[in-house]
Amino acid sequence: MTTPPVLTALVLAGTRPGKPDPVAVAGGVSHKALLPIDGVPMVVRVVNALLAVPAITQIVVCLEDPTILAGLLPAHVQVVPSCPEGPSASVLDSLARQGTPLLVTTADNALLQPEWVEELLSKTALQTDIAVGVATQAAIQRSVPQTKRTYIRLTDMVFSGCNLFYFKTSVSARVAQLWRTVEKNRKHPLRVAWTLGLGILLRAVMGRLSSQALYARIYKVTSAHAQLVPLSDGRAAVDVDKEADIILAQKLAPALKAQYGR
Repeated sequence: MTTPPVLTALVLAGTRPGKPDPVAVAGGVSHKALLPIDGVPMVVRVVNALLAVPAITQIVVCLEDPTILAGLLPAHVQVVPSCPEGPSASVLDSLARQGTPLLVTTADNALLQPEWVEELLSKTALQTDIAVGVATQAAIQRSVPQTKRTYIRLTDMVFSGCNLFYFKTSVSARVAQLWRTVEKNRKHPLRVAWTLGLGILLRAVMGRLSSQALYARIYKVTSAHAQLVPLSDGRAAVDVDKEADIILAQKLAPALKAQYGR
């Protein structure tokens, strides 16, 4: 009998140094992760959803000061310091410490449901090294017609991210490293263009980039097979990163609890 691999879930809960997070300010809390949605702090909601996924055997939460979460989470949930260099550095650190497979999400993914995680895991192809949960524009407009999301437009798919990343194999760490390089150079567009390829960026800007071309470029740069996994429920794309999202999440949470039981 083959023992299933240990699947660790990493929750990115830290904030960048500098100005106070506008969501934390709007919610009257010291840190964004503590903002209550339907009476429960966002990070607690996310951890509770992950605890309900049978495949997940370990949960790690990272933020700049672990004492912020003292007494909020179950004792077996690890809370570790986040890397000051940014979320990609925290993911790379977790990959080095925990290995793969690693599921990554964020504390502001406050509406997360176990069923969405399970759908991502079940729809990830055998040969995939890294899978990204997304919601198509059609699914979002069907489930949450009142929301305004940022869309990525490919020739064969228009989608918004769901803050769900499945680093399935060790090769996927190279994608995290690519992410780290882009993040470090986010204020230097020419360096980003050099890293990703000017041609691929031009095709993306002109709306001529297909998912297959995107996968091919990621493979060429990292040797990793990537996959965008559309999730059925458009509400999976709703995270809380601005004040309007707080209002929307508060409105959606009771309906999700009635449907999914949490």
